[in-house]
Amino acid sequence: MMNNTSTNQTCKAAPGTIIKGKWHNQQYRILKPLGQGATGIVYLAEGKHGLSALKVSENSMSITSEVNVLKHFSKVQGNSLGPALIDVDDWMNPRTQTQVPFYVMEYIKGKQYLDFIQNNGNEWIGVLIIQLLSNLQELHQAGWVFGDLKPENLIVADRPVQLRFIDVGGTTLKGRSIKEFTDFFDRGYWGLGTRKAEAEYDLFAAAMIVINSVYPKRFKKQGDGNGQLNAVIQSNPYLRQHSAVLNNAILGKYKYASEMKQDFLQSLYPKTSRKPPAAARQSAPNHQQKKTRVQVKKKSKVSGWIETVMIIAALCIIYSFYVYHYLL
Repeated sequence: MMNNTSTNQTCKAAPGTIIKGKWHNQQYRILKPLGQGATGIVYLAEGKHGLSALKVSENSMSITSEVNVLKHFSKVQGNSLGPALIDVDDWMNPRTQTQVPFYVMEYIKGKQYLDFIQNNGNEWIGVLIIQLLSNLQELHQAGWVFGDLKPENLIVADRPVQLRFIDVGGTTLKGRSIKEFTDFFDRGYWGLGTRKAEAEYDLFAAAMIVINSVYPKRFKKQGDGNGQLNAVIQSNPYLRQHSAVLNNAILGKYKYASEMKQDFLQSLYPKTSRKPPAAARQSAPNHQQKKTRVQVKKKSKVSGWIETVMIIAALCIIYSFYVYHYLL
């Protein structure tokens, strides 16, 4: 089912609400909701360290799972897959008189993936998808599958431009059943695979994100899912350029994100010529110039020695004349 199930009233907090942790006594003022899913509500909040994203959920097991995912993200050396974890605590909702768990994470300032593409152009699709596949490779190697992979759960941070995961509520350990998904990005919905948490599940969703980049208005399945998606790919020049990669991902032929990344790079930059790159072509004249300069230096050294010898000889002649006249 889709991840749009209603969230319990205990998770709702109006702007201005102060959420105070029961154990750590940290306070956060709710500014506005950022998103809502099957497992809770994410708010933009303000605390002593500035802005943050705060998620409230009635499901303590879900909170524990997501916190573990964020901790694993932080252990991936050299990468910032998801937001940094800041705090984990419980909150007593005064309106419902119930205790609910929450966690606080880094607020990543940027634009959602589709908004960024629409504002900056399709040439950014390839750049960001390559980053996405790199992130997925790291995540899969750590034993996790993102699960509910869709543009709403991707944000493009600036300075530098970097794709980051947000809302890790659907992230699932490999081998288990996907716990949260959205129809358009779910291979089970299209009749093209199971909902088992494995790399192929995320890579199918990655291909659908490329399609969604070109067709922001999502469409429903009609008849044969594979045939319908293939027809959509062939109907657009950008998608057609990457048709081999997209079809392989849709049919589950990639076992690793790194394989899909390599093929996507090749379709982005096809080999259209056997000529060496400009830098290589320019290296020969430069090398010749270096050889010429060496030859000039050698000639200069020879000329210098000859001039020195001539000067010494001239001085000797002058000195001999001087002695001759002095002795006379």
